[in-house]
Amino acid sequence: MTPVASRRRSACAGLLAGLLPVLFAGCGGSLLPKPPVAPARFTLDDATAVAASRAPAASAPVLMVAVPRAASGYDGVHMVYQRDPHELAAFAFNEWVDTPARMLAPLLVRSLQGSGSFRAVLLAPSAVSASLRLETELIRLVQDFSVRPSQLRLTLQAVLLDNATRQVIAWREFDERVPAPTDDPAGGAAAANQATQRVLAGLAAFCAQQVGR
Repeated sequence: MTPVASRRRSACAGLLAGLLPVLFAGCGGSLLPKPPVAPARFTLDDATAVAASRAPAASAPVLMVAVPRAASGYDGVHMVYQRDPHELAAFAFNEWVDTPARMLAPLLVRSLQGSGSFRAVLLAPSAVSASLRLETELIRLVQDFSVRPSQLRLTLQAVLLDNATRQVIAWREFDERVPAPTDDPAGGAAAANQATQRVLAGLAAFCAQQVGR
């Protein structure tokens, strides 16, 4: 082998040696499993909550609010949707930051306190004595795609109790349907917040009515 051929062979071997790690790294990277996609997370908030229009009277009752319960299928962080009657499904890459029932708890307290009908509104459990207790159950929170545009349906059942005797004073079911601005989870979350504000307003008016009797 001539000196020139030898030098060419050595140069080719060096080039190949330099390229092999790059090639293997590229192949190895493509064979590795890709990290899971982080889910988009949404919340319920009280951005449009109205402050109290009047100060509560000194004789106004104290209200204890129990953390809402949730019906089966609505007790997780999954965002639930429906295409056919009686069949629920969950979005794969979208969820709530917490269970809807737990997100509703502080919103209920702030909305009822803002109504001006109660001297204080407390979230259970609390050591403070209260004459009234409010118990709620989230019956449904679902985006319905069987209609166009899709609709967010929120149903909340509320029971107002005498806290000492546990007797029912009154109960009501609040049901709101709000068209989603877009037919996707983000649109459903926006409609859910609007439906939440309507339910909160209705619930505050309902409780104020019972206290005023």
